[in-house]
Amino acid sequence: MFIQTQETPNPNSLKFLPGKSVSNDGPYEFLNENQTNIPLLKNILSINGVTGIFLSENFLSINKTQDEKWENIKHLIISYLNEFYDEGNEFIINKKTNLDNNQKYGQIENKIIKILETKIRPAVAKDGGDITFKEFKDGKVTVILKGSCSGCPSSTLTLKQGVQNLLCHYIPEVKEVLAV
Repeated sequence: MFIQTQETPNPNSLKFLPGKSVSNDGPYEFLNENQTNIPLLKNILSINGVTGIFLSENFLSINKTQDEKWENIKHLIISYLNEFYDEGNEFIINKKTNLDNNQKYGQIENKIIKILETKIRPAVAKDGGDITFKEFKDGKVTVILKGSCSGCPSSTLTLKQGVQNLLCHYIPEVKEVLAV
């Protein structure tokens, strides 16, 4: 199996494309090996210098410390991924979710979520990250940045000039976008 890698705007994050499905249960982020019981993820998180894994539908973004070099850990990650898929596994995260959202949002929140999901999230995913809605209050939209976006030097610029401008354009009630 040939696993491709792509650089992201964050020099401490690398996107891995196994050419197979990664998660059929939406995006997940793991920042330490105690957050998961999945052996593959535990192995990757135990590699010296790895600080987190973000899993999406068809890619993984791995974050590392600034001091660690990709050439020291990239081959280990690829080896773990190859072994995992060679064993016949189809997904790293394989869960069937309940599509009913228990949380009820208002009209503005639903508009924000729709724009995030259709216009912003696909662009952010190309760089190995993810953005999700947290809340809307007093004209301020709070979002959660994951994967390559977490700790990325250009994420503030993307957030203010990209996400905030887009949301303010489509939804006049939005005055500011903040990340947690």
